[in-house]
Amino acid sequence: MEDLSHKRKVTIMFAIIVAMFFSAINQTIVSTAMPRIIAILGGMEYYTWVITIYMLASTIATVLVGKLSDIYGRKPFILAGIVFFLIGAFLCGFSQDIYQLIVYRGIQGIGAGIIMASAFTAVGDLFAPRERGKWTGIMMAVFGFSSVLGPALGGWLVDNLEWKWLFWIFLPLGLVAFVMIWSLFPKTERKVSEKIDYWGSLFLSLTITALLLGFSWAGTKYEWGSPEILGLFGGAIVFVLIFIYSQTKAASPVLPLSLFRNDIVTLSNVIGFIMNAGMMGALIYLPFFVQGVEGISPTYSGYVTMPMSISMVILSALVGKWITKTGKYKKYAVMGFPIMIAGMLIMAYMNSVWMAVVAMIVFGIGLGVGMPVFSLTVQNAVSPAQLGVATASSQLFRNLGGTIGIAVMGTIMQSSLTGNMKKAAASGDAFHFADLDPETAKQVAAFQNPEMLLDQPKLEQLRQTLPEDVQPLITQMIDMLRDALSSSLTTVFLSGMALVVVALVLVLFLREIPLRTSNKMPEEEAASGSVNLAKVENAH
Repeated sequence: MEDLSHKRKVTIMFAIIVAMFFSAINQTIVSTAMPRIIAILGGMEYYTWVITIYMLASTIATVLVGKLSDIYGRKPFILAGIVFFLIGAFLCGFSQDIYQLIVYRGIQGIGAGIIMASAFTAVGDLFAPRERGKWTGIMMAVFGFSSVLGPALGGWLVDNLEWKWLFWIFLPLGLVAFVMIWSLFPKTERKVSEKIDYWGSLFLSLTITALLLGFSWAGTKYEWGSPEILGLFGGAIVFVLIFIYSQTKAASPVLPLSLFRNDIVTLSNVIGFIMNAGMMGALIYLPFFVQGVEGISPTYSGYVTMPMSISMVILSALVGKWITKTGKYKKYAVMGFPIMIAGMLIMAYMNSVWMAVVAMIVFGIGLGVGMPVFSLTVQNAVSPAQLGVATASSQLFRNLGGTIGIAVMGTIMQSSLTGNMKKAAASGDAFHFADLDPETAKQVAAFQNPEMLLDQPKLEQLRQTLPEDVQPLITQMIDMLRDALSSSLTTVFLSGMALVVVALVLVLFLREIPLRTSNKMPEEEAASGSVNLAKVENAH
């Protein structure tokens, strides 16, 4: 597709961006509203699962589609991804409890994984690595714009309409994206010599599932040393060993082990894994600070996260252009990570909404500078024949990092919150209900649940039903809950920051090679040049 006219390429990219925006906005619009949705449906202990299942499904879909799209082309998979996402979003609006929401978010995750794997690889089909910097920056800006619009719109919708409209409002955009991809994207011929690696796909999926379930349940549903968790981790080890063996025997492996002999690919993927583990694991709890600790409504909570997205949009677009112009990329990662670390440090010690806004701006700048680099490094280091599987490997490691980070940070959050609550109870500030009548005591006891802080209207409504003489006790209990939640969030943000520091150290060891001006590898260009020279000499 590199030979298509520039106008056709831009038109195709517009169609891809519409599909990506549809997927991204459906993710970000839910983020700010999730605390309220959890409060309505119940099941705060499953809060991280709504996000984890989405990322688990998208991770598996991403890595499987990477190789398949190298065989069958990108078009059928982008279309299939949009269909899965449409179905999942439609069903999410009908969820009656947290369990249904988790299942339907899983379907959405499958669609999102397919869309993202196909979209980012399609950029590699259309443009040479040197040109991809600009388009990678634009695609990052699309994510940023969805992050600007999504949280604020999600907060407004959940405050003013039924929460199901969060999932339904952009369904028409998905249909538009489907039609555009169907009509504009060129069809590619199947590589008849390539065979599908069914065994590798199966055991890779089993490895990812066992690993992520183990991290998700450890410390929350089961103890870290419980038979269930040890069994899942043991199963993951067995599955990955079988997977590695299958890759040495497969004619066309789903994730070629030879890919990881390339130090640029391996180090970029490890950095992406660690970075996403720290970043995603910490950032999903930002609404807990804004809504739970500060008592801000979901609408205004979305406005707090907006500055991060705006600064990310601006910087990622600029960095993409600078990379295309100079052909250099490593320095932007080296510059971006310290800024991200500074933003997370501010998050850890913020005590007001304004400090949260400052943290978001700083973090967004670092994100915009550093994030566009790593897909580009991987794509630039492999041949066009491995473009799909290499891009999928990059997204696989980032998704794994994000999912494991969310699970681990969820464990840290729950254990820290439990410890803080016990500490408050043992400090002499424990609440005694002996002087209250049984019904009032039961109502007051409900204020010992941190989940109450996530639905301010319900909290205030319940508070108004209690006698005047109990109000000082309620105020004291709410303050205690907020202090416990705030301290727990500090632990979470510092843990995430520590991981990003590790990623920064690894970036210093990343080898930089020139960005190619063609989709051909240097040896292929040299061979092509030799052939052309021989033809000229023979003509004479």
